[in-house]
Amino acid sequence: MVFPTVLLKLAEWLLCQLLADSCYRAAMRMKNCGFLITNTKNPSLRLPPSPQAQQQPPQSPFPSVTKCSSQGRESETLVCDIHGALLRPQSFFPYFMLVAFEGGSIVRALLLLLSCPVLWVLDHELKLRAMIFISFCGLRVRDMESVSRAVLPKFYLEGLHARAYEVLASAGRKVVFTSVPRVMVEGFLREYLSVDDVVGTELQTLGGHFTGLVSGSGLLMKHRALKAYFGERKPEIGLGGPSFHDHLFISLCKEGYLVTKEEAKGSAGSVVLPRSKYPKPLVFHDGRLAFLPTPLATLSMFLWLPLGIVLAVFRLLVGIYLPYKLAIFFGTMSGVKFHISGSRPARSDPRKGVLYVCTHRTLLDPVFLSTSLRQPLTAVTYSLSKMSEIIAPIRTVRLTRDRAKDGETMQKLLSEGDLVVCPEGTTCREPYLLRFSSLFAELADEIVPVAMDAHVSMFYGTTASGLKCLDPIFFLMNPRPCYHVRVLEKVPRELTCAGGLSSHEVANNIQKQLADALGFECTSLTRRDKYMMLAGNEGIVKEKKKNTF
Repeated sequence: MVFPTVLLKLAEWLLCQLLADSCYRAAMRMKNCGFLITNTKNPSLRLPPSPQAQQQPPQSPFPSVTKCSSQGRESETLVCDIHGALLRPQSFFPYFMLVAFEGGSIVRALLLLLSCPVLWVLDHELKLRAMIFISFCGLRVRDMESVSRAVLPKFYLEGLHARAYEVLASAGRKVVFTSVPRVMVEGFLREYLSVDDVVGTELQTLGGHFTGLVSGSGLLMKHRALKAYFGERKPEIGLGGPSFHDHLFISLCKEGYLVTKEEAKGSAGSVVLPRSKYPKPLVFHDGRLAFLPTPLATLSMFLWLPLGIVLAVFRLLVGIYLPYKLAIFFGTMSGVKFHISGSRPARSDPRKGVLYVCTHRTLLDPVFLSTSLRQPLTAVTYSLSKMSEIIAPIRTVRLTRDRAKDGETMQKLLSEGDLVVCPEGTTCREPYLLRFSSLFAELADEIVPVAMDAHVSMFYGTTASGLKCLDPIFFLMNPRPCYHVRVLEKVPRELTCAGGLSSHEVANNIQKQLADALGFECTSLTRRDKYMMLAGNEGIVKEKKKNTF
């Protein structure tokens, strides 16, 4: 009898919540539509709204953020919320979905998606608690730290409101108050937006895992937290959204400004923050999802997934077993886009192969180059999973990171035929080129740069902390994966080591040539920098030593 009683009480409580929420929304709609209650002898008489009242929205007591001056704010304090003020998306659901999918599992992400019908009828507090429980219950703390560091910043930067960020950047001191979990936003706010302090909802942990419950203090109430933080002193600037709680929050500031829904949803260039104005260049990020997982977009992904897996296997088999012409034909028919330019260079020395120097976007770079040139190639790599080696349609050879041994290996391979090398040493998703290793320049005089780029719409085909053996599968699961292969002219002999240049000068010149061809930017970052940022290690896979008896 205990379970039915608890279930009945839960249903009664949920019904009360729904009725209260519905009545509140109805009252707000009546108020916004201009219904007035007269104070005459018949107080129940309601006057219909005038046409002017129907056409004009209710006036807000706070001006728009576009009217906030960003000049001379260096000594002032600004307070705001990341949700509803700094970010354009009005719902925080996509960011919880990223935590559920990237930090948890596909099952957790599906559960969060299936909860959407229930979330839509809950009020803001219950909705937030439900999303926190589904996304965080049982999640390891270190997995959440990885998502916060390597996955979420990319989506936060893409969702920044340009004008709100300009106002934030102009202030001398910045404090963010938010009801979303602090662990989801603090790293991004401090590292990318130089926020001085972040006050948010705290989550309970047990044994290195989240329980899915908020701490004893409950969800953060921004106006109360602001009073507790500043005391009697009022911060100079407050940014908020159109909600009642945000109005209450910014009313405690000397100046209050609103980011309205119309501004956040606007498509004007002044609303979206361009990449060139990012507070910090976004060079590295991790995770599989290449899109912002709104409910509709996530539903589309799950509906596509069964067909995507079948299509990926088909594309893989086409690339392995069919001749080049047929592979290109059936690959194109299955949705893979090829953009090929340039032609295969002629050898000047028939006893030695040509060295192709490629930019590195995915593990499939050498495969697409071989298919484009319609000739077998050998690729050298520092780390490749056993599965990738097995399914690779071209020959692959591992390097040891010992410069002398690797040089001997590459010299031997060049004497056997054409060779492909990716001197960046690791992949990069964004329009940047990492520092080129100069080893290749010491080994060959016939060097052909190849500018390669890949575009996806659903899944990234690279990872720093996930299973690398699935990289090709994820790339081929995209509905319309696209590869650009541009074979440039052979490097003149006078611009190689044979012409008197050092290997570093040759590598830097080729890096710049490829960057110009792709419209990318050269950097001095390395493989080690990438893995230290995204995975907390140097990206070196240590082989297990076999026990000897």
